[in-house]
Amino acid sequence: MRPAHWAAGVLLAVAIIVPLWVSSYAKATPKLWGFPFFYWYQLMWVFIGAGLVSTAYVLVRSEERKRRAAEAAARGEKGEAR
Repeated sequence: MRPAHWAAGVLLAVAIIVPLWVSSYAKATPKLWGFPFFYWYQLMWVFIGAGLVSTAYVLVRSEERKRRAAEAAARGEKGEAR
């Protein structure tokens, strides 16, 4: 497994596990614009999670493009040798 896939896995794990850690946000204070902490904290994680998932997607996509380019180059070199 490539480092980009490991990094993407860690990003996705953070996006899933942290919002499930209820004791980190099971409180009403501090308030933000009158909203209790648990509301705005969860909403904040929607945007953070979207950013983490997007970053993981870009990492994996770029790694796949590199892999495909290397495979195509390897096939091209073998085809020229014939």
